[in-house]
Amino acid sequence: MFKIAVDAMGGDNAPEAIVKGVELARDQMPGVEFLLFGQLDKVKPLVKNAERLQLIQADEVIAMGDEPVKSVRTKKQSSLVLAANAVKAGEADALFSAGNTGALLAAGIFLVGRIKGIDRPALMTILPAFEGEHDAFVMMDVGANAENRPSHLYQYGILGSFYAKEILGYDTPKVGLLNNGSEEDKGDDVHKEAHQLLKHGGAQGYLNFVGNVESREILQGPVDVVVADGFSGNAVLKSIEGTAGELLHLIKQTILHSGLAAKIGGGLLKPSLKGLQDKLDYSKHGGAVVLGVKAPVVKTHGAAGPEAVLSTMLQINTMLEADLVKKVQTFVAEHKEELAARVPGATE
Repeated sequence: MFKIAVDAMGGDNAPEAIVKGVELARDQMPGVEFLLFGQLDKVKPLVKNAERLQLIQADEVIAMGDEPVKSVRTKKQSSLVLAANAVKAGEADALFSAGNTGALLAAGIFLVGRIKGIDRPALMTILPAFEGEHDAFVMMDVGANAENRPSHLYQYGILGSFYAKEILGYDTPKVGLLNNGSEEDKGDDVHKEAHQLLKHGGAQGYLNFVGNVESREILQGPVDVVVADGFSGNAVLKSIEGTAGELLHLIKQTILHSGLAAKIGGGLLKPSLKGLQDKLDYSKHGGAVVLGVKAPVVKTHGAAGPEAVLSTMLQINTMLEADLVKKVQTFVAEHKEELAARVPGATE
């Protein structure tokens, strides 16, 4: 039976949304036990059915505004740190939180621990694709590392490909490098060298690299894995989030303020608009994953409700059943020298 360590105090709607979401997940995941770390005077009254739920007292909470690394080091009795240490000790198989993203990253990297041979674990998210072969793609890094070396971007291509293949079920995931043009010589020195590393990896059969992609086209689904440095990836992700939210708001306001005919038309279009809203809601695919650490570490949105928590728990369960981390560890161990090697002639 798998065990998921849960930061029950993390998130804007914690612990209510977390407990409700965990209970929804428990009812749909008979092979999973949940370890809820939190302030029991707040958590315990919310539990309706304690079956396969283990409640553990945590005296402290890492707030959204806390400095990530410092809070992980100093708040050792916090719900997040205790949950991460349970994974580190082998008492749980995965870590979940809706709380402070930076703190979860720090806990994942410094407590759960990075996979040997992976230089920089990164944050990966799943986004909708409106055209192309598949209805979703993965993008990483989306904020874990503001600065990256070319080798980091190469490793992101490897990690993202594993996720797309093993979890999303894509046979030969297409990998693209986020850049400011499709030509091979576009971008700064980091991206030019990263392009050569990814191209070299494709030639060796480690991934299916198809070249550069621009931010304006990624939602069309030209690739299954978008490789990005953390700064650019986070900026693109937030631009997509903001544009999607504002677009839906503008459609609604236009209908409401354009007379009776528009309102009638809006009523007729409501099911289609709901479908569009669902398509734009990337949380339905689960949470953001810290790839490159020794166990599944997954973060759902801070404002997540019970349904989003459920989706993320189902995602974690899929990762555990697929034994994703073990497969990555095996690949990295077998190709350690190749992953660390530089392409001859590439610039630093």
